[in-house]
Amino acid sequence: MSIDNIIAKAVSCALKELYGIDADPAGIVPQSTKKEFEGNLTIVVFPWVKIARKSPEAVGKEIGDWLVANEPAVADFNVIKGFLNLVIEPTFWNSVLEHIDGEKDYGITPVTDDSQLVMVEYSSPNTNKPLHLGHVRNILLGWSLSQILEACGNKVVKTNIVNDRGIHICKSMLAWLKWGNGITPETAGKKGDHLIGDFYVLFDKNYKEEVKKLIAEGMSEDEAKNAAPLMQEAREMLRKWENHDPEVRKLWEMMNSWVYAGFDQTYDRMGVGFDKIYYESNTYLEGKEKVLEGLEKGVMYRKDDGSVWADLTADGLDHKLLLRSDGTSVYMTQDIGTAKLRYIDYPIDKMIYVVGNEQNYHFQVLSLLLDKLGFKWGKELVHFSYGMVELPNGKMKSREGTVVDADDLIEDMVRTAREVSAELGKLDGVSEAEAADICEMVGLGALKYFLLKVDPRKNITFDPKESIDFNGNTGPFIQYTYARIRSVLRKAAEEGIEITPYAAVAPNEKEIAIIQTLADFPQTVQMAGRSYSPALIANYTYELVKQYNQFYHDCSILREEDPAVRSLRLVICRNVARVIETAMRLLGIRVPERM
Repeated sequence: MSIDNIIAKAVSCALKELYGIDADPAGIVPQSTKKEFEGNLTIVVFPWVKIARKSPEAVGKEIGDWLVANEPAVADFNVIKGFLNLVIEPTFWNSVLEHIDGEKDYGITPVTDDSQLVMVEYSSPNTNKPLHLGHVRNILLGWSLSQILEACGNKVVKTNIVNDRGIHICKSMLAWLKWGNGITPETAGKKGDHLIGDFYVLFDKNYKEEVKKLIAEGMSEDEAKNAAPLMQEAREMLRKWENHDPEVRKLWEMMNSWVYAGFDQTYDRMGVGFDKIYYESNTYLEGKEKVLEGLEKGVMYRKDDGSVWADLTADGLDHKLLLRSDGTSVYMTQDIGTAKLRYIDYPIDKMIYVVGNEQNYHFQVLSLLLDKLGFKWGKELVHFSYGMVELPNGKMKSREGTVVDADDLIEDMVRTAREVSAELGKLDGVSEAEAADICEMVGLGALKYFLLKVDPRKNITFDPKESIDFNGNTGPFIQYTYARIRSVLRKAAEEGIEITPYAAVAPNEKEIAIIQTLADFPQTVQMAGRSYSPALIANYTYELVKQYNQFYHDCSILREEDPAVRSLRLVICRNVARVIETAMRLLGIRVPERM
């Protein structure tokens, strides 16, 4: 039993004996005592003051006295207003460590047949350009959130919706027809998504020239944008696509296949994936059908021009267009269609959309519409809204080709990791293959950790140089500490050092702090799952690593002469390494055995 459970159960017994209060131990959650106060764990006594008919200080003192007299784990206490700070008997922390050491999957709640099924949607790319830095934050948040939710005992389905239809797709297709000269990814020596992205930029460049020329001839800007020959051709191509023109469809399938192959390479290198991928070309008609069904049931209404709308004014919103007068669908309709297909495929209990905060209103509307259309999870859907990623020099623009390409970014991170690691001597004595793997781990670890350590709701300015520092709150700092611990454990094994009983050892202050932080890990995972925040895992890991490095600096481990003390410290090392590895895995980050 964990220290938190022991204390919660003891407090429950104290409340029953002292005041006749039946308090479920599950509802009593000890917190780590603030650093400015003496103690290890704190109990908030305010909830029981009214029934006890005593002041918070008196209730805290009476519970504290009872615990010292009846619970061996509690050595002393102090009361600050309504906060009961408990000092845990030092040797008791050894049993806490032993409990942690004995747990096979420490901090992870197993998935059962009765577990809730959660679907997480992330990535959501367009097939007219490669993945960029904005997608990277989305993908890393979605993947990490999926790992965390599964670690909290949920069944998780990771899904992606690909925007593979629309005018933007036709722009790239038209540009390839006009200026591609039959080029392919193989003949260009280029990833397919990059090649198609080049044609999207090329379309925009030529389109702007046409618009500029028409404005010079006397048209307004809006007139010129609509009248530009390239835009007219792109719209005609879209009409042909929607009418299943065989040539247009064949071109669309070929170019999309190039993009998907390119996406897959990027996903693989990032170490992420999906259980199911949906395509808007398949879902938009399903959405139209569902909207018409809602029209028949009176959930939606039709205007005189034939367009279909939903009246959401009773819910504090406005009227929402779902089908245009020509019968074509909008994004909202496509999301409804995707929801329908997903509900057929999976018995979803909760749906989480990982989408930037510029779509907050969209998901307010979608939640209401799905609920009105009968999806049981519609009202409870979660829009995991996150902030934008910017660079020190400003925002990115896809049409102008000024985005930070995901592949280029990863390559730059890995190259920088090699330069910094070599400069600091981190690659000394390892083979080239091992050095390459370490640099891949460190480069990607730096990128992932930097983007995940910040509260997802906040905008973030990504600084590659800052992210790859081997000191401070960075991925490489944590990875290097893990490698250091693994080195200690290898040397202990090489020297034949065995773990002997350490129950009688009184841990010092730094050892107690580490054990207590290790004991906080399961609760941290659960909190990260409830609040949808990988940042909680990242910053917990940084605090643990900081504590370990101070302990490593101040306490002899392998050279400690007392076998019991040495054993205690080695078991601490073993479990710090284990928790670091688990925590970083939940962030999608690998850790190196040596460095």
